[in-house]
Amino acid sequence: MTIFNVLTLIGGLAMFLYGMNVMGNGLEKLAGGKLEKIFERLTSNPIKAMLLGLSVTAVIQSSSATTVMLVGFVNAGIMKLHSAIGVIMGANIGTTVTAWILSLSGLSGDSFLIKMLKPSSFSPILAIIGVAMLTFSKNDKKKDIASILVGFAVLMFGMDSMSGAVAPLKDVPEFAEVLLWFKNPILGVLAGALLTAIIQSSSASVGILQALSATGAITFGSALPIILGQNIGTCVTALLSSIGTSKNAKRVAVVHLYFNMIGTVLFLTVFYLLNAFVGFSFVDGVVGAKEIAIVHTIFNLSTSIVLLPFIKVLEKLAYLTVKDKEGEGNKDNIEEQFKLLDERFLQSPSFAVEKCRELTNRMGEIAKESIDMAMSICVDKYDKEKAEQIAANEAAVDLYEDRLGTYLVKLSSRDLSAKDSQSVSTILHVIGDFERISDHAMNMVSVAEEKQQKDLSFTSQATAEVKVMCSAVRDVLDIAMEAFEKHDLELATRVEPLEEVVDKIRTKLKNRHVKRLQTGECTIEMGFVFSDLLTNLERVSDHCSNIAVCLIQENDESFDVHEYVQMLKNSGEGFDGQVKRYSEKYALPAKEF
Repeated sequence: MTIFNVLTLIGGLAMFLYGMNVMGNGLEKLAGGKLEKIFERLTSNPIKAMLLGLSVTAVIQSSSATTVMLVGFVNAGIMKLHSAIGVIMGANIGTTVTAWILSLSGLSGDSFLIKMLKPSSFSPILAIIGVAMLTFSKNDKKKDIASILVGFAVLMFGMDSMSGAVAPLKDVPEFAEVLLWFKNPILGVLAGALLTAIIQSSSASVGILQALSATGAITFGSALPIILGQNIGTCVTALLSSIGTSKNAKRVAVVHLYFNMIGTVLFLTVFYLLNAFVGFSFVDGVVGAKEIAIVHTIFNLSTSIVLLPFIKVLEKLAYLTVKDKEGEGNKDNIEEQFKLLDERFLQSPSFAVEKCRELTNRMGEIAKESIDMAMSICVDKYDKEKAEQIAANEAAVDLYEDRLGTYLVKLSSRDLSAKDSQSVSTILHVIGDFERISDHAMNMVSVAEEKQQKDLSFTSQATAEVKVMCSAVRDVLDIAMEAFEKHDLELATRVEPLEEVVDKIRTKLKNRHVKRLQTGECTIEMGFVFSDLLTNLERVSDHCSNIAVCLIQENDESFDVHEYVQMLKNSGEGFDGQVKRYSEKYALPAKEF
């Protein structure tokens, strides 16, 4: 084996890993976050959990990716440890699908059908179709399908390159002697675990073993412990991912490790005991790619079936390994909510976008609560506790904006679909509007405090008028928030007409205030307070308009904000009819002067 064979082997491995990554990303984007949502709604039924883990891992072709997802879900409080254990078992079975696909390369026969079933025959066709779709298609879903096809073709080409590179080893006696070392189960398990830990993929390390099996020098006795060790080595990814997470998230990674270690010990013990008494004739026989896939599947399937009834035992073992400190428990504070912004979810952009939406909705609820309390202490009676709560809410909203903004910027640097990219842009704008709404609530607290300190009060007429404007602002805020939460475009179109009515109410109230000043019913000092309150209420309405516009823009790439507003105002009966209805609903009380 020459240096050029080694270079070909390394290059083949690189293409194998790259192809697997491209294919996995394409599958994930095509799923559009649906796989994660299925996990999120997972029941505590361990059999259903195992089947889900099997299905999802078979689709995304990586048990490590599935387990890392689980670490993120448990860390964010989306899933309980008990449910995650069942998924881990299923994930180990699902990862065997790759080995079966790779084993197709070992098919032999002269018929056209058998030849076409070999990946080396059909993968070039998939590559041509995939490249054509990537080049000429503008549809995101078609591009995701193309990525899957191209990724698979590159993966299989890498596999063929590795097989060809190691072919000369069959004539090297030293290679056969080295493989004999791995008949020792401890050495074999360590070798498999180390290789998988380095390349961070059990599918890839099994693929390498299948490529080496083409030399005809690997026996069943040396392959078995290596395969089992590969399942242990794949746990390294989840263990690394759990660094800096909650105790329960760490337990997910620990359970994954224990599951594979216990399974390996049980499997090897049973196998070698039976071999000692029965004497399996195939132990010294040569294994091929198909036999490696069979062993890989039997190990993971049998281990899952045997350990499934002992999920609670594995859970207790994880708790004994990762212990809670005395007095430690789940902290019900704002930091717990930010666990939804888990770095692991960045690998699944569509799901990460949904988590950002959830937190943005919570941020909006806090801002809305502040506005409601601010209206109350400005118009009715000053309440110090409410003022303090508004200040606390403002600090929380600022923290939401900071954490969400930082996370969304990271998310925007990922390979996003056009829809997800637009969603990220929308959320970034909306969190800015919610933060400004909270700021206006604080400004209104200042108005209330000035009234309290200077013993000022609105006239009964002014109070009745401001209450009308407050009702309209509450309504527009409710509509804008509901439109964003439900992604309801019809609701979003109702915001601008009501915002127009709020503007008109403000103008009328200012004119009425001037009349009261002229008749001496109101002082100039009270006038400044009144004006500040109206300005802040009107600005809240403006931000609601911004939220609605962003939501509509998300669904229309050619959308222009100024053109939209002008179009609405010039649309005639539709817009004018809504303005009229809202004007009647929020009619000001009759003047008393």
